[in-house]
Amino acid sequence: MTITSRAMSSGIHLDTNAMGGVISDASDDTMGGRLSLARDLAGVPLGEIANHLGVAADTIQAWETDRDEPRPSLMVRIAGILGVSPMWLITGTGDGPIISAGDAAVRALGDELARLREVQAEGARLVASLERRLEELRRTDRFGEAD
Repeated sequence: MTITSRAMSSGIHLDTNAMGGVISDASDDTMGGRLSLARDLAGVPLGEIANHLGVAADTIQAWETDRDEPRPSLMVRIAGILGVSPMWLITGTGDGPIISAGDAAVRALGDELARLREVQAEGARLVASLERRLEELRRTDRFGEAD
């Protein structure tokens, strides 16, 4: 199994006893990305962490999308809830979440499936556009075909 140096340097600990490969992405490059990743891996729903912290779910979403940041005192509480170090949440160094190779593989496959769905949707839009253009050309009898 290959462990990317990016995963090691980002403070994410990988369980190399599990089968499968690790594919890393850029979701943990920001505080919000790290918060979202840690919450997902810990299996803590958005509403649950919001209730624990006494903030609105929209506030957590703003943090996870880097539109806002929690106060330092809340960072310590968030880190405790999610089982990561506050330093990892803030900078990406330190004790991050533990990801088994199986979890990483499932996440990577989910990401690939989402990208494939986007490509498929774009393909369907292009086919529909070509069909409309072809129908317009047929109506104007440019190909010598009559309806």
